[in-house]
Amino acid sequence: MTIDWGLIDTALLGAYSDFMNLSYALSDLVTLITPARFLFNAGGTSKQWNKKMLNDPHFKVVLYETNSNKIFPRTDIKGGIAISLRDANQEFEPIQVFTAFPELTHILKKVLKISKESLSQIISGRNIYKLSEQALIDHPEIVKLQSKGHSNDVGSGAFKVLKNVIFYKDKPLDGNEDYVQFLGLSNRNREFWWGRESYQEVPDSFYHYKVFVPEANGSGAIGEVLSTPLIGATDTFISVGNFDNKFEAESALKYVKTKFARTMLGIKKATQHNPKSTWEYVPLQDFTPNSDIDWTKSIPEIDQQLYKKYNLSEEEINFIETKVQAMD
Repeated sequence: MTIDWGLIDTALLGAYSDFMNLSYALSDLVTLITPARFLFNAGGTSKQWNKKMLNDPHFKVVLYETNSNKIFPRTDIKGGIAISLRDANQEFEPIQVFTAFPELTHILKKVLKISKESLSQIISGRNIYKLSEQALIDHPEIVKLQSKGHSNDVGSGAFKVLKNVIFYKDKPLDGNEDYVQFLGLSNRNREFWWGRESYQEVPDSFYHYKVFVPEANGSGAIGEVLSTPLIGATDTFISVGNFDNKFEAESALKYVKTKFARTMLGIKKATQHNPKSTWEYVPLQDFTPNSDIDWTKSIPEIDQQLYKKYNLSEEEINFIETKVQAMD
């Protein structure tokens, strides 16, 4: 066997994906213990490599453990640990979409048969709010206050960094009439602060109803309760929707709180973060009064409608009901 020493040097300096590639080059049969985030197409490994592994017919996961401390005491590896096997002389069914539970795999297949559109289509990414050039002209000190190369950012610490320059806890009485409210964190508390609209580059959704949810919360375990979505935003939050009326926004808020939606979110939510991509397998719904879901009902009743819509079995319903905590 010829050993490619250049490949070895690259692996020694690179990510764990490089070590995995190297091991596969050296042997037809390989078992490894690695971080598991790549199984959710997340983490520092490339999306292209993640997809290659998830579609590799010679690769399978022998064990997935979300709590790394159970395998390596006193460690906290976000996204968990995977024990994997790759056998070049055997073919397995490609993983494609990894889930930690067989029930969740069955649920996903049923959902994909009925719903082709994803809630991620109406979720904003981060950095959708930016400071305007007018803000930088009127307050050139912003360049020194902000991190290098991020003068226009409205980051998670904007209320602290730009306090009394761009954002104010109390509405200023300076004669300007274009003050609007922004949701963000101040001393770890969610608060609405005031800022001039002319100092912001805002998305179209700014002028419409929407639901805000924290961009990060919890450990990423399936079924954990999301922090309560809020209407209102700095980089700490992502928004759902660009709704024309309050009914649609409140319907979306109820949907995000359902056990069903949070179960589907758990398919790709491997860490504490909730970026747009993690909502890929949460099916999009019609949030208008013409929907096949009656949004005037309670959240538990909406869950029952969703179970029926996607033809979930008693076993699958019981899986969701026992794994996922209820939200008010």
